[in-house]
Amino acid sequence: MAKSKEYIKSLINVLEGLETKNMYQNDFFHTWKESDDEIMAVFEVAEILRGLRENNISAKVFDSGLGISIFRDNSTRTRFSFASACNLLGLEVQDLDEKVSQIAHGETVRETANMISFMADVIGIRDDMYIGKGYTYMKTVSESVQEGYRDGVLEQRPTLVNLQCDIDHPTQVMADMLHIINEFGGIENLKGKKVAMTWAYSPSYGKPLSVPQGVIGLFTRFGMDVVLAHPEGYNVMSDVEEIATKNAAKSGGSFKKVNSMEEAFKDADIVYPKSWAPFAVMEERTRLVENGEFDALKDLEKKCLENNAKYKNWTCSEELMKTTKNGKALYLHCLPADITGVSCKEGEVDASVFDRYLVPLYKEASYKPYIIAAMIFLSKFKEPGKKLTELLERGKKRIN
Repeated sequence: MAKSKEYIKSLINVLEGLETKNMYQNDFFHTWKESDDEIMAVFEVAEILRGLRENNISAKVFDSGLGISIFRDNSTRTRFSFASACNLLGLEVQDLDEKVSQIAHGETVRETANMISFMADVIGIRDDMYIGKGYTYMKTVSESVQEGYRDGVLEQRPTLVNLQCDIDHPTQVMADMLHIINEFGGIENLKGKKVAMTWAYSPSYGKPLSVPQGVIGLFTRFGMDVVLAHPEGYNVMSDVEEIATKNAAKSGGSFKKVNSMEEAFKDADIVYPKSWAPFAVMEERTRLVENGEFDALKDLEKKCLENNAKYKNWTCSEELMKTTKNGKALYLHCLPADITGVSCKEGEVDASVFDRYLVPLYKEASYKPYIIAAMIFLSKFKEPGKKLTELLERGKKRIN
């Protein structure tokens, strides 16, 4: 059911009470770099934009302009979410294919960043596979366009949105959280809820750390009891664990690590079983690729797959789901999941569990375009509430 215009006005009133000035003409890298007000503003604007679209009201704030997408890893949901977000606001999207650009001929990052930014309003980057590389690349792009703007090369400075790096996946985990907020009827109902962010078996290796790190880095800000579970050796970055610990202490929640999926799932309100590669493995993988040691890379992959196979019991089964709060925990996944008997012989989740949560999973994914659009919107308007009120009152139909 579409949100009423009065309800949308109430969301705008909440937004106007939040401090967002530091988001104006700024980038969005990691959730923990944003204040509580700024995180809340993204949620509010996402809900308002969704409400406008549900009411057939155009949210176009750009008459022209480009959204540049750079995907250095495969993507379906995030790629289309970025394109949808740009289109919602009135921007066209151009994807930078590095294989057919001058990058293949040695063009520098600084040069590329400025060349793609003429009349561009946002750059979305996904670069998540190599530790120490993805976020560094994004920062270099950001600094380069800032330099181009300062020197008068660019008429405006494009906003950079992190569509997933080696450290965080902010658009995904904020979409996850907005889904949770709606499922539980508001942020005020999240305090004390138990979240199980657990490793799960996958027949592949090298999955990024950014989702589990993003989850513990964000969910601990809401007074929730967040449990990170993984087999011995499947550690995430210690720096992000420290952030989670500090967030939990500040919010009145908790953060702890366990080496048992069963312990994490017991009485959990929310479960997020997802495979990832150990931090040490991802570091070694990056070093081998940098040095061109591809035979050693094959050996590393073989070793990792053999190690993964020791933990095939780490799967989201029907039996495990029965141990959650009333046997009805909310199941989350960033997708695609490794589904036992469907996409693989043995994987992260039983097919029956996945099928039962299919509609909620689709809803979870549906928040991402609005989260991305909200990040862009807040970077472009010094008074976002005033602009959203203007859109609402103008009431221009999206579909005539």
